[in-house]
Amino acid sequence: MSKRENIILDKSFAFALDTIGLYKKLVGQKEFIISKQLLKCGTSIGANVNESIAAQSKKDFISKMSIAAKEARETKYWLQLLQESQLVSTDYNKYLLKIEEIIKILTSIIKTAQLRK
Repeated sequence: MSKRENIILDKSFAFALDTIGLYKKLVGQKEFIISKQLLKCGTSIGANVNESIAAQSKKDFISKMSIAAKEARETKYWLQLLQESQLVSTDYNKYLLKIEEIIKILTSIIKTAQLRK
């Protein structure tokens, strides 16, 4: 029997790895402030999704997923700020596309869970 696929868990983990890679690039180009903010929220998404798996109740599950969604939105903000400020010249579009997808998935999960209360 195969392990059940968890798309948001997989995508948020892969995004955390992408975030770590981008953080290294930013720090390598002497950007220390926004990169740290990005690292914290970009890796926190998956941590909260992972915590939701062991939620004690539906309310707890929704709470953890909502925190993950907030972290995803904060991540999007920092990415947009980096892109627009051009502090470090790099292509942020792939990160923005991935975080937008994660936000949509999390929003859908939260709405579905709230309807099933």
